[in-house]
Amino acid sequence: MKMSRRSRREWRIILWVLMASAAISAWFGIKVGPENDPMLRSAIHGIVTSLVIATPIVIVQLKADSWAPLRRLRRLPLVVYFALKTLFYAAMIIGGLIVARIILGDDVRLDQTFRQAIVFSIAMAVVGNLFFEFGGLLGLGTLRNLLTGRYVQPRTEQRTFLLIDMKDSTGLAERLGPVLFHELLNDFFRDVSDAALECNAEIHKYVGDEAILTWLGTAGLGDGTALSCSFLARDAIASHRARYVDRFGAVPDYRAALHCGAVVAGEIGDVRREIAFVGDTLNVAARLLDASKAIGRDILVSVELLGRSKLPDGVRAEALPTLAVRGRVEPLAIAALDRISAAP
Repeated sequence: MKMSRRSRREWRIILWVLMASAAISAWFGIKVGPENDPMLRSAIHGIVTSLVIATPIVIVQLKADSWAPLRRLRRLPLVVYFALKTLFYAAMIIGGLIVARIILGDDVRLDQTFRQAIVFSIAMAVVGNLFFEFGGLLGLGTLRNLLTGRYVQPRTEQRTFLLIDMKDSTGLAERLGPVLFHELLNDFFRDVSDAALECNAEIHKYVGDEAILTWLGTAGLGDGTALSCSFLARDAIASHRARYVDRFGAVPDYRAALHCGAVVAGEIGDVRREIAFVGDTLNVAARLLDASKAIGRDILVSVELLGRSKLPDGVRAEALPTLAVRGRVEPLAIAALDRISAAP
């Protein structure tokens, strides 16, 4: 069975986190190990302890949203959820330290080294948890760019944008109510995220019921993945049709628009900072999305982007009348994308 890009990404993150944790723990094992112990044995002790403790914690942290029982825990009151998470971390840390000592043939006793290991493990768990929480809030790519200061000074970039907007979100919200609609929106964005991962797209942000995906430079153009991404999102939603119908009584649909060009990217904000893209390119993509509703076509793309990209197999582009865009002198040449129907 082929592993999805989401799963491969998660396992890569797990591997890197475990490697980093093992390296830090090896250093800690050397620092607190008995003076008469060889350095290699102390390092191995730290590595084994790290792997025993960190492996279940990292796997649960990354896989929580894909396991139904753990997803239900997130709906508990924050205090209850935090208490359960704290108990889980405590059990993994103390249990892991005991198991590691048994594996290495050491005595299990509450000595100074054991107490130091508990404090160190708690500190590592807190730092790791903060990393994952901020990564989930901002996106790992955005978090990396903020930490490295890539966009402290604004810079001009060539980017491709895909905007995906849920149809009839107002009607669905009125029928489902705010809480259930929020759950629908969350499932919808998860399916869009699966498509983004398959296409190596960055999820720039969610705006209401709209997702903004982007590719840097020529990524996504030469092989046509940017053009195929919206269809992959539709496939992901269709694969979960039964779940949508069972929980919400409806399957979400959407409109999409694609455009590419130059933007200025940079950090913006004071109390809360984020990376923003400013320029005509994103504005044109938004106008395309607005036009898709008036034209009655679900996926619109600028001819400028089509000229730079390979049309994916099974997808056709139909030229449409040019679109007048506010703020632009020349009308915009556009096309609609559709799948080619299989021959009967």
